[in-house]
Amino acid sequence: MSLEKLKSDILKLKNPEKILINKNFFKTGKGEYGEGDIFYGLTVPQSRKLAIKYNGLSTQKTLTLLQSKIHEERLISLLILVEKYKISSESEKAEIVSLYIKNAKRINNWDLVDLSAPKILGNFLLNKKRSVLYDLANSKNLWEKRIAIISTYTFIREGQFHDTLRISELLLSDNHDLIHKAVGWMLREVGKKSPETLKNFLASYYKKMPRTMLRYAIEKFPEAQRKAYLRGEI
Repeated sequence: MSLEKLKSDILKLKNPEKILINKNFFKTGKGEYGEGDIFYGLTVPQSRKLAIKYNGLSTQKTLTLLQSKIHEERLISLLILVEKYKISSESEKAEIVSLYIKNAKRINNWDLVDLSAPKILGNFLLNKKRSVLYDLANSKNLWEKRIAIISTYTFIREGQFHDTLRISELLLSDNHDLIHKAVGWMLREVGKKSPETLKNFLASYYKKMPRTMLRYAIEKFPEAQRKAYLRGEI
């Protein structure tokens, strides 16, 4: 299967109007987290369709695409890895996960993380030791830290909250808004499954949590309760 043909198909879907929207939405300005990222303006559904069409692309060519300067090309490469992972043997999954971690710094925007980490790394670790998540959580790299917490989404869906809570503790003092949002989101998902688990965590940490993280975590609470948390009156 041809990488050049895939790139040609991606280019055919280039959308100048969407490019401008994405450049602002994904913070590509100087000093912002997505500084210098280049967009073609594809939608996620369009990217998924191409990933399914080209899921027979070799792993080596897929990783080559992950090195691209084009945001959607990196996204499609990750979506192809997700498709490959679904149909792989256990040993093949282990290889995909190893390559995923090795190339984590190329998974360098929040959508790239969110659409791949739970389905690859999270799924693989569901019944395994999870020390790699703590290595990632302690990284100095923003995207590796986000991979660590977002990967736990898979565990939450299975009613496993321990690692989400522990990694959330590790990231409480992180200073980046994208980490605040990610941790708050995962805590909110814990709360959907087990309100008491979330409330117990908040009892210990809500006064220390960044405001954005807390707002995300308590988003599904009744209004009066949310306001009480935000005022520090729980």
